[in-house]
Amino acid sequence: MQNIITYLTDGTVEENIRALRALLATFKVPYRAGDSIGIKLHWGERGNRSFLPPDYAREIANWLRDMGMKPFVFDTTVLYSGYRRMAQDSLDTAAGHGYSEDYLGCPVIIGDGMDGQAVVDIDTAFTHFDSVQVTSLLDTVDGFFIFSHFKGHLAAGFGGAIKNLSMGFASRAQKQRMHSDAQPVLNETKCTKCGICAQVCPTGAAGFPDDDAYPAYDLDLCIGCAQCIAMCPEMALKICWETDITVFQEKLVETAAAVWKRIADKTLLVNALFKITAECDCMPGKNPVIARDVGLLGGYDPVSLDRASLDHIGEEVFRRAHPGVPWDRQFEYAGEIGFGT
Repeated sequence: MQNIITYLTDGTVEENIRALRALLATFKVPYRAGDSIGIKLHWGERGNRSFLPPDYAREIANWLRDMGMKPFVFDTTVLYSGYRRMAQDSLDTAAGHGYSEDYLGCPVIIGDGMDGQAVVDIDTAFTHFDSVQVTSLLDTVDGFFIFSHFKGHLAAGFGGAIKNLSMGFASRAQKQRMHSDAQPVLNETKCTKCGICAQVCPTGAAGFPDDDAYPAYDLDLCIGCAQCIAMCPEMALKICWETDITVFQEKLVETAAAVWKRIADKTLLVNALFKITAECDCMPGKNPVIARDVGLLGGYDPVSLDRASLDHIGEEVFRRAHPGVPWDRQFEYAGEIGFGT
């Protein structure tokens, strides 16, 4: 396993920041003074209670600035409804969570642009994608720092550095391509007809045929974002994969691998193993913690870093949270296509 830097801590944010500072000091830095460095992270959906506070991002930005770099923080727009689908809403959400230029001391931007058109296509030769579409920052930025909140995920099983490079860098079109095989199926015995699935659907694919009916789903309109499934309070919906469930894992890895091939020699990564919740920070409301805080892991390769993060937390935590999700396929497939070490 490639050079993993480990700082175990389960203390206060202040104690964790001291651990982060120590971790950063051990890195072999691939940047040069004057470089523009994009800090990729997730500032949380509005109403989410599990996102990491901006203190960590500020520490990273200060560290980069002290070495003469020009840091900025970014994320990309998302598929689902909420307050990160449109660029300005996402920036407002970021500021509401403390991710502002005033607090961080560096700009906060949307990686795919205010109109969603700041994207670039990368040619690949993978099984599922001949090309992937991601933020055009790959063509304009000198280096990257990938800061990932390691936690569970409805479809991926877990989310860490691989997912941050994949969904995190992807255009909305690429996100849809990765999700295209996920469709909702209803268990009527659990459904209370509350209507939340229809409220959160970004395309109008979920609705009620009449006042007393169960919800119905137009699979031609469905884009597979799985928000209805994640937000159902009765867990009456589950994913029905149009193809083998492992295809999503492979698409996730292919997108991350294409990004990594372009940025590997100018990127550092840190996984934060705090507030390890069942779902990602995209979900508003209650999001239960499923494991104790572990600490911070740093490295130079996303596959090794995620593997080490799982080892420190324990695989069984994620198998219990998302039974039947074959997240281990991410590591197998990464090896098959030569992604990571």
